[in-house]
Amino acid sequence: MRIPDLPRPRSLAGQLFAMQAVLIAVLVAGYALFTYVSDRDQAEQAARSQATAVARSVADSPSVRAAIRTPRPTTELQPYALRIMRDTDVDFVTIMNPQGIRWTHPDVTQIGQRFRGNTAKALRGDTFTETYTGTLGASVRAVTPIEDGDGSVVGLVSAGIKVESISKRVQDQVTALFAVAGGALALGAIGTYVVNASLRRHTHGMNATELSRMHDYHQAALHAVREGLLMLDGQYKVALINDGGSELLGVSEEVVGQSVADLGLPAPLTGALLASEPRVDEVHLAADRVLVVNTSPVSGGERRGTVVTLRDVTELQSLMGELDSERGFTQALRSQAHEAANRLHTVVSLIELGRAQEAVDFATAELELAQALTDQVVAAVAEPVLAALLLGKTAQANERGVELVVSQESTLDDGVLPESLPARDLVTILGNLIDNAVDAAQGSMRARVTVTASTHGPELLLRVADTGAGVDPAHASQVFERGFSTKPSGPGGRGLGLALVRQAVQRHEGTLSVAEAEGGGAEFVVRLPLRTTAASAPGGRG
Repeated sequence: MRIPDLPRPRSLAGQLFAMQAVLIAVLVAGYALFTYVSDRDQAEQAARSQATAVARSVADSPSVRAAIRTPRPTTELQPYALRIMRDTDVDFVTIMNPQGIRWTHPDVTQIGQRFRGNTAKALRGDTFTETYTGTLGASVRAVTPIEDGDGSVVGLVSAGIKVESISKRVQDQVTALFAVAGGALALGAIGTYVVNASLRRHTHGMNATELSRMHDYHQAALHAVREGLLMLDGQYKVALINDGGSELLGVSEEVVGQSVADLGLPAPLTGALLASEPRVDEVHLAADRVLVVNTSPVSGGERRGTVVTLRDVTELQSLMGELDSERGFTQALRSQAHEAANRLHTVVSLIELGRAQEAVDFATAELELAQALTDQVVAAVAEPVLAALLLGKTAQANERGVELVVSQESTLDDGVLPESLPARDLVTILGNLIDNAVDAAQGSMRARVTVTASTHGPELLLRVADTGAGVDPAHASQVFERGFSTKPSGPGGRGLGLALVRQAVQRHEGTLSVAEAEGGGAEFVVRLPLRTTAASAPGGRG
């Protein structure tokens, strides 16, 4: 059995259109009703005033007083009353004697008959109005006395307008009002339809339930995605940022509405976010993280904003650095193995030639040289991670024709470095400084790199000097910026090593500086505070 499809709820735009149309109709109908009641009261009041004015003008007419004194008042008063009715647009003008016997009436058959209505107040000299049903039907009438020169009442005048005529006047006004109201309703409906058609396009015809559900999914997705998501409007202000973006950039969600330039981000990263052209997989530094940034403008005929995605590659960058070091070590070991094979062949050949003593002397000298290098490094730097790094970098530098020397000022015992200073950060700092120095010294007349590692009170001192061309003082403030390099760019780009050094140093609240070395070239100095309360146990590194 097939279950019939339930009707789809009306879209939000349709609901708004229906609500606005009903609202306009109710407002117009209410105003029309109010106007009808108000106009009816005003029309009735105007009819009373008009009837009173006509009755008084007739009562004050000398010709009327003169006609009353004649033997047959109707002969002169009837034509006069009909003329007054025609000129003043009233339905009747009745002139009568004090006893209420009519001298005039629109219907001549009623002349001589008694007036239907109240006359007591008029006989006392007062003018009054009332609504009364007489021979012509219900009417609004005024009754006033006709007084002689001595003040005595010699006759009465009643002028009136039929209620039917008053209603007709109001109906004409209300008809015009409803015509205007209908036009206003039509214009309002058309305007509402146009607005809601635009709204329907923007909401893609979805109803309120679907929009609410989409919003819930939208919020859940934003908070669930671990990658950073940043949306900028056309003025480069933050329109939206998810939890991942706040964490990666080191800002709070309160930055919504602020300009990117006011977020306090590094200049290169700010420049990438403010760029009008797309950025694809650019590596930038932010606070203590290495980020891959992608930007894409929002299309739509005009610049509506930019969508920015952020990926944290701090761990990946660190692992890549370690991998580069391992590759260097591997190449050095391969080269040493090749050299060792050559030396071994030399020893074997000396033995085959019967020169055993010379073979022993040659092999002993090579072993003593290698052991002396190891003893020199370990004696100066007993910390195992830095010692292993220096031995590997020494072999790498030697392969490139650069002499790496550990200065005699180096005194770094094992176990003095706290747990707050992890081995990975030490490798990042010292390894990148040595690689940079070897690059600078390679090809110089005295290709040499001097490394100093020691502790001075509550801080760790790392100094790396080279015999290269040095650093131009004009570039001293830029040398640690990501992307800055005096060497040609390779496939992966340059200028990231020193930026990573500065990032690691800042993360541990240290200082980093560059100056000219004594023998020429550049000298980089790093000072890192040692928090002795978190010192690790001896031998705890490796």
